[in-house]
Amino acid sequence: MRFRDYRRKIINVVMLSLTGLCALASVSVLFFVLGYLFVHGFKALSWDFFTKLPAPVGESGGGMANAIIGSAKLLLIALLSGVPVGLIAGIYLAEFSGKTFGFTVRYVADLLNGVPSIVMGIFIYTVIVLPMHHFSALAGGLALGAMLVPIVLRSTEDFLRAVPRSLREAALALGASRWKAIATVVIPAAGRGITTGVLLALARVAGETAPLLFTSFQSQYWSQGFNQPTASLPVMIYTYAISPYENWHRQAWAAGFILLMLVLVANIGARLILSRRASPARG
Repeated sequence: MRFRDYRRKIINVVMLSLTGLCALASVSVLFFVLGYLFVHGFKALSWDFFTKLPAPVGESGGGMANAIIGSAKLLLIALLSGVPVGLIAGIYLAEFSGKTFGFTVRYVADLLNGVPSIVMGIFIYTVIVLPMHHFSALAGGLALGAMLVPIVLRSTEDFLRAVPRSLREAALALGASRWKAIATVVIPAAGRGITTGVLLALARVAGETAPLLFTSFQSQYWSQGFNQPTASLPVMIYTYAISPYENWHRQAWAAGFILLMLVLVANIGARLILSRRASPARG
């Protein structure tokens, strides 16, 4: 009996140590990446980086103001095109779909979420860029929006299903129609969770490079409107990182640092929204 207890204690200590080491290794990788980007990227930041266009080859200085604005435009188009589709589809799956059809849609959404981003870029290139005969911010935003749809769909469905059924029944008992109960009771109850899912989805697609190479492409100048090629931070990082110029390498590190900070802020904001959502329930 003592041997068995002793053996269990040893196994418990060994497994606890292994899980702790694995957790420490995972966190260490994250902090190593953050620290490396901070060391190489932060020192390359300047006011010119945020306000000026890229400098010609061989000249020092310049910035990525056009890429910062271009990334914002692409994410705005993705937000307006992908989020409504994913949101409405998620509401339908959570509230109205049957077992067979719902299973099919979820399975297709999971498959779409696993499609490589470069394949999505080629698809948008075929159906939008080729007929228009030019690259554009619109095509790039729609490519990112298509990648947003399955992420928003699944997160919306999960958060809506987490809303207690008693809230739906109470709204129906007060005479509200099903759609009104969903719009005025269920969705507001899951609103913070849905917002969190949207933020995480935007953070997920903000760093995609492959689909933008086939859609929005690149530009060294300001992009007027949404029907012209536009610069973006991920593509600029790729272009500058593979160049032979040391100044471009420094700016690539700075752009990578800015992009990582934006993703980090989006993730922290999502966690804060979720924590505020959960705190009243604990009280």
